[in-house]
Amino acid sequence: MLKKFKYIIPLLLMGVFVSSCKKSFFDINVDPNNPSTLPVNNLLPEIEKNLGDASAITSGISVALEVYMHRLTVRESPNSYGVTGSSGVVDPMWDTYYSTTLTNADIIIEKATAEGNFKYAGIAKIIKAFAVSQLVDVFGDVPYSEATKLLTNIKNPKFDDDATIYPQLITLIDEGISNLNNTAANPLSPGNDDVIYSGKIVNWVKAANTLKLKMYTQMRLVKNVTPEVTALLATPANLINSTAESFQLPYSSDNKNPGYADYVAAQRTQDISPWFYEILRGYNPNIFTGNKDPRIPYYFFNQIKPGQTAVNDNNATEYRDSSFVSIYFGSNGPDVGRTQQNTMTLLGLYPVGGKFDNGSGAPVTATSGTGAAPYRFITYADRLFLEAELIKAGVITGDAKAKALAAITEAFKQVDAVATVAKGSSVVPVLAGSPAVTTYINKVMAEYDANPAKQLQIIMTQKWISSFGGAVDAYTDYRRTGFPILFDPNNPAMAPGGKVQPPLHGNPLVDPQSAVPVNLNRPFPLSLPWPSSELTSNSSSPTQKQPSTYKVFWQP
Repeated sequence: MLKKFKYIIPLLLMGVFVSSCKKSFFDINVDPNNPSTLPVNNLLPEIEKNLGDASAITSGISVALEVYMHRLTVRESPNSYGVTGSSGVVDPMWDTYYSTTLTNADIIIEKATAEGNFKYAGIAKIIKAFAVSQLVDVFGDVPYSEATKLLTNIKNPKFDDDATIYPQLITLIDEGISNLNNTAANPLSPGNDDVIYSGKIVNWVKAANTLKLKMYTQMRLVKNVTPEVTALLATPANLINSTAESFQLPYSSDNKNPGYADYVAAQRTQDISPWFYEILRGYNPNIFTGNKDPRIPYYFFNQIKPGQTAVNDNNATEYRDSSFVSIYFGSNGPDVGRTQQNTMTLLGLYPVGGKFDNGSGAPVTATSGTGAAPYRFITYADRLFLEAELIKAGVITGDAKAKALAAITEAFKQVDAVATVAKGSSVVPVLAGSPAVTTYINKVMAEYDANPAKQLQIIMTQKWISSFGGAVDAYTDYRRTGFPILFDPNNPAMAPGGKVQPPLHGNPLVDPQSAVPVNLNRPFPLSLPWPSSELTSNSSSPTQKQPSTYKVFWQP
């Protein structure tokens, strides 16, 4: 059961960014340039929350990347690969990572180490390493060595070479593990203030080692990582080994998953990508064809009933398959701008704690779901998918098929785990072990056996389906492996009216889409642009990159 928790407001950061001679409310003689006044157990839940918010849909880095990975579509710049440094997409996330998460993590590390609170220092180092690795994976070169040195008056931190940052993060993780395993008596021990693992230090060690496994996997194309990966997998008990041990941030009905925002929005903005939907529905002719994914009613909620002809908004829809309503990526057709507030298909129970789709329809309200779905940083399913990839790529030995089967099976258990904490009073069937899931998995594995050349594609596509709601690793995986195959509106075979879109199933309720125009003419971005505000305010910044050609160091 998810615990309820409240987060402190990082008022201490005022001393970092505001240069002032004003006295405090109580005229206490405190150095405003040394903002280490709050105890570490008050700061810990703040950096954990910030890490989730900086990563999530609507509030974080996944805002654009879910669209780039063709699991969502929107009407803003991401829908045409158009995110710029001044588009307002990257600034808030960048600020959350640097101004709160990383700065407060460094404060915890410094203060906890000085006080002998090594468990807190270890947790903060793991969180810092994860956060910086995400920034590197998305941006490439980023400030690191001087990133939070505003405390020592470095106001223009340099951008470090991304290839040099990863080894430093591995070292930081190892330091964190050492701190976590420190047997010295600690004045403070994490408990309920640790909202991720409730003070279970062994789980933090598992998360740290699994983070290293992920990072080594991401480096495999530019570095021989076999020795490091083999060493990690030699003691599998030191890695995440169950759904319950997954590295994730819990949310509750009081502190909702940021992706739940569309349930309360006056103007809903996040449509489900038809490309994603059609792969799950079994319509794509190239993968999982005719194999309907049982996760659909958990992933998406349809506001109209199946077969309903009179829709709630009375507007023409750009894409409709029975009760599923959405818009195309890159479209500038006549219906793309029409309001679908009460007809569009929304994010469901998984991944944001929305409503489970039992076919009843009806526009959602702020109380239609709970918003209590966790944000998943690294799950047990992720770990199994990583191993399947490593075996299939020849980095380590083993049975790639068995590992892929275990990963897919665990992905369904993961949906059940989210449903358990997020369903509220709703009646939600259990997926794992059900006949529909057994049939689906058997068909996936039959396709795996029949297509040796597609096996890595099947592994990575299933991982892409599983990670819905957190797009950084999916974006990283695609740039490393080329999988899953994504919708390409510049490819006539994939464009609306081509072989894949409109849907191939001939459902009479699908609106005619013989000529939905697409005007894109942009290549896929290989990284996100740096925030313009950072480049103009930081004299140590580089000139803005070209996202379509700028590669992160681990890209082939």
